[in-house]
Amino acid sequence: MRRPAWVITTYAVLLLLAVATAIPNFLPQTLRQTLPDWATGQTVSLGLDLQGGAHLLLAVNREDLARSRLQDLRQSLIAEMQDLGLKPARIEGAGLTLSLSADEVLLQAMKDRVAEGMQPGSPSDVALQLSDGILTLTLTEAGLDRAASDAADHSLEVVRHRIDQVGVSEPVISRVGDDRILVQMPGVEDPAHLRALLGSTAKMTFQMVAPNPGPGVSELPLRDGSGTVLVEDRVALSGDRLDTAASAFDRQTGRPMVTFAFDHAGAITFAEITSTHIGQRFAVVLDGEVLTAPVIQSAILGGKGQISGNFTVDEAQTLAVLLSSGALPASLDVVEERSVGAGLGADSIRAGLISGAIGLALVVAIMTALYGGWGLLASGVLGLNVMLTLTALGVLGATLTLPGIAGIILCLGIAVDSNILIFSRIREETAKGASGIKALTQGYARAWATILDANITTLLAMLLLFGFGAGAIRGFAVTMSLGIIISMFTAVVLMRMMMEGLVRRRKMARLTIAPLFGRVLAPGTFSFMRRGGLALAVSAALSVGAVTALVVPGPTLGIDFTGGMQIVLRSDAPVPLADLRADLAQALPGDVSLQAFGDTNQALIKVQGTAGQDTVAAVSQAVAQAVPGAVLDQIDLVGPTISSELAGTGLIALSLAVLAMLVYIWLRFEWHFAAGAIAVLFLDVTKTLGVIALMGWEVNLTTVVAMLTLIGYSVNDKVVVYDRVREHLKDNPGAPLKGLIDTSLNQVLARCIFTSGTTLAALLPMALWGGPAVAGFAWPMIAGVVIATASSLFVSGPVLDWLDRHGPESLKQAPLHQPG
Repeated sequence: MRRPAWVITTYAVLLLLAVATAIPNFLPQTLRQTLPDWATGQTVSLGLDLQGGAHLLLAVNREDLARSRLQDLRQSLIAEMQDLGLKPARIEGAGLTLSLSADEVLLQAMKDRVAEGMQPGSPSDVALQLSDGILTLTLTEAGLDRAASDAADHSLEVVRHRIDQVGVSEPVISRVGDDRILVQMPGVEDPAHLRALLGSTAKMTFQMVAPNPGPGVSELPLRDGSGTVLVEDRVALSGDRLDTAASAFDRQTGRPMVTFAFDHAGAITFAEITSTHIGQRFAVVLDGEVLTAPVIQSAILGGKGQISGNFTVDEAQTLAVLLSSGALPASLDVVEERSVGAGLGADSIRAGLISGAIGLALVVAIMTALYGGWGLLASGVLGLNVMLTLTALGVLGATLTLPGIAGIILCLGIAVDSNILIFSRIREETAKGASGIKALTQGYARAWATILDANITTLLAMLLLFGFGAGAIRGFAVTMSLGIIISMFTAVVLMRMMMEGLVRRRKMARLTIAPLFGRVLAPGTFSFMRRGGLALAVSAALSVGAVTALVVPGPTLGIDFTGGMQIVLRSDAPVPLADLRADLAQALPGDVSLQAFGDTNQALIKVQGTAGQDTVAAVSQAVAQAVPGAVLDQIDLVGPTISSELAGTGLIALSLAVLAMLVYIWLRFEWHFAAGAIAVLFLDVTKTLGVIALMGWEVNLTTVVAMLTLIGYSVNDKVVVYDRVREHLKDNPGAPLKGLIDTSLNQVLARCIFTSGTTLAALLPMALWGGPAVAGFAWPMIAGVVIATASSLFVSGPVLDWLDRHGPESLKQAPLHQPG
């Protein structure tokens, strides 16, 4: 069917616009800045792992939140007792409960206070009970959950204000889950200062100093560690009334200090307090520590004051930022931290470009050798695939990450699978004597169902990866999904238009897709099924051995799943590993590993298990002492909560991927094919995991990405084989199944080998020159592709035959689904 000229023109214009939109991504930043905004508006944004920056995942500290809620509850009890004229009673605390001697009057008063602001019908934040004259008040789990969510909402604005105060450019701050906040800061290579700034509660109160211990009095430590101060529990004035705060220098001593001013209501209260308590000490308390406790010499009517102490300039500036930004309702813990230096990000981009260029060259060479000029034409479309993928990323506002680059490179190898399937079908039609245009039409028609099924299985895996992943992992899923969809368009629509145009223009009576060297070989007659039982037994034995390897020696788990910290440092001179190891052992007694990383000027420090901000600070100090001038190129910190969540979501994603494949193949094929594909997939996955364990490759989030991608690839391979078997079953219902399987495997043999060859051609440069992060994805994929290809040819057929013989019904008795 000839296409109208307007259709071809529309395609051409849209493709030219897409290419023009993608071109600015390849231009240097200096040249890109000279272009108008409309020309660079769809440029793809780079992720933090490529441009450098810090990623912090903050979680509301529930223990601190509970303490804060208990303190507020304690203050409410004291206030109610004073308002009711009751004698102060000693308040005892244990866990989430406060208890004191009380009567029905205080119980009712506290019930009324707790009920204030509560929505009707919602669970109470506090459970109250009066028994034998003892009133107990217990924080409920529902109340703490609600408080944690509210705290995250309030903290979001406080965090944004604090970051704005220190001048971080274009930060991304967002809520994640019920009680977490994600902070991404481009250009921030060492977020140590910001880490402390964001985690501090900065809850300031002004309280009177008590002359003697007793009920309603607490002993708080002085900030400088010089002693303690007895402070009344009742807050005389809250820091919420602060209007401004700034760092300054004391005119008399020249030391740094912090000046502050209250709002109107706070100024009035401050004046009343200082007027009625002249000669008494007034404590300024920050996060449970007394900053200063001066004696009130006279009434302060202007609502202004100053906080002096042994501050450094940085400490005074930090305190001013904290006070002016407002207090957090509870402290925020850094449960995950990942930072990358700009230099390492540039190195990653360079490595990605090099490995991508080599991979593209290898794929082009293979396609040209296998299919001559038609293969070269298909390879030319690969460059268009990359351009269209970048354009789609820019239009969608997606971010390109290091795993995303790996996805683009992998797509170079996988994208040509559609062309390989089509070319194989065209060759078959030509061999049957079809004319040029008929062979082209029939080849595309016969290949379409297989292309659709094979690519949907991979898209299902990417969908699950996007749903259960985060950050850079989602970037990989988005890039791979776009690459697969675009490759289907270019192979099925664009390539077909180009081939039809050439066939019609040259008036080809016979469409020959010949290799560059030699001739097209006819399908062989090798009997895969003759030793099918042996192949199945060997495969099962290898999988059993692989499972054993997962127990002994077992996988080498990375910090993504064990928790811990990993730091890559770089120095201008060779890193003295012995000196650094001694300093690390002294700073961090425990499981600390140090090894060379890349060249002699780099080193990798790894701490597995529980690690926090104190660990990062200790390592930083040890590095500064042993390797002066060293730069921390990369910091990865994963808390125990996050590591357990990552392990759980990884297992769920892998399980759902297998289930999704089973359901899809069951719907598209007969149950024999679905069960067979999943059984062979299980053998592929176990053997791949066994290789990972035996090789000692680290198992981390990148490994989960590789395994999910491999699941899609493996099922893709099985779909191609089973689709051909189903086709022969439909055309030859009376033929023996083993013979049909042998015929099918011989027909798809070239396709399986060629596709795995182009995929490996894209993966091998990533493994060798893509850098450690990408290599951690490429090596498991290489092992998996080899295993999946072998199982498609030697195991999938015997498994299908076994299911046919032992299942409830034979394939010849089951109604065959129509392909396409």
